[in-house]
Amino acid sequence: MKRPSWWLAENGPADTILWWIILVLLGFGLIMVYSASAPIAQHETGNPFFFAERQGLFVVLAAAVLYYFSRIDLDFWERITFPLMGISLIALVMVFLPVIGVSVNGSHRWINFLIVRLQPSELLKFALLLFLARYVVRKGELLGKIKEGLWPIFVVLILLVVLLMLQPDFGSSAMVVLLAGVILFLGGLPIRYVLMAGISAGVGMGILAVSAPYRLARITSFQNPWADPYGSGFQLVQSLIAFGRGGIFGVGLGDGIMKYFYLPESYTDFILAVIGEELGMIGVWALAIFYSVACWRIYRIGRRAAAAGDAFFALFCYGTLTWFGSEAVMSMGVNLGALPTKGFALPLISYGGSALVFLCAALGVVLAVSRRYPVLSAQQTDLIKKEAQHG
Repeated sequence: MKRPSWWLAENGPADTILWWIILVLLGFGLIMVYSASAPIAQHETGNPFFFAERQGLFVVLAAAVLYYFSRIDLDFWERITFPLMGISLIALVMVFLPVIGVSVNGSHRWINFLIVRLQPSELLKFALLLFLARYVVRKGELLGKIKEGLWPIFVVLILLVVLLMLQPDFGSSAMVVLLAGVILFLGGLPIRYVLMAGISAGVGMGILAVSAPYRLARITSFQNPWADPYGSGFQLVQSLIAFGRGGIFGVGLGDGIMKYFYLPESYTDFILAVIGEELGMIGVWALAIFYSVACWRIYRIGRRAAAAGDAFFALFCYGTLTWFGSEAVMSMGVNLGALPTKGFALPLISYGGSALVFLCAALGVVLAVSRRYPVLSAQQTDLIKKEAQHG
């Protein structure tokens, strides 16, 4: 059977450690989603497996995307970068259309596809990584010039942030700014512009944060949630109680009680609190180690791509590392009370389809990069060094 033109030739094995970490996190996430959601699912639908069954379908889809994207020829992504970015922009607008767009609690963040809902902001993160990496590769020498290099990307970012804030989605807006800042900096943006952009973004995000009473309440309540334990501090208080009940070793998988209508968002944004209660700090630390090792593997893959002169996919890997790592840190920080209470899903763990699938799409591309630039043996490294010396 003839191999499709976009199918990746077998250059080498994918990063085995990263593969297994992703699969373990997906499986563990499915178990914890069931544990955290069963009481709510039983109450709301009469079926304790309702959310777990849906998450199971998401996990299967995400694993399939992970595998197939790890086998797609990398040149394919460079060709579809701009069309994919265009689709993302259209999808961001579609959330405001009647019938197509879905509004939940006043937020317009989803597109209705009958049996599933797509969250365009998650597609945007994946498309934005490709777009920024390609922009930097094509305009690298012009990044120090405002008119030729910075102004076009600045306009695009402003448009994206405006569309996201109209939903409103403060978390995704901050992630877009973070991804852009990291990739542009690594791509050679002069430090003076990085500082100016960072200060401007910080001021802008600060204004947006205090412009809405509920955002301001979240920012101030995490410093002392017990000042209003039944109001703005309720989520964090319940989360901290869950960690306190779990102690070091936890009360046992499935035996937690905070998920019984005490802890809001128990299977989404605050699933780490359920893990802390049932598996204790041992479970939380084990999860943090898995995330840390995964981030290290992604960094190594990006470094190999950079060493081979492939700036496009080196930047993509570093961007995926920023996306994956920062969401893990922010979700853990929110659950532990170290950061303001803002909804951040725990990567590969929390309930949700769009976030799971598109993050696995990005990780699949990273695995494809690891196939193109495999770890060289000591003999291969010595041979390359000798060729370089004699060449």
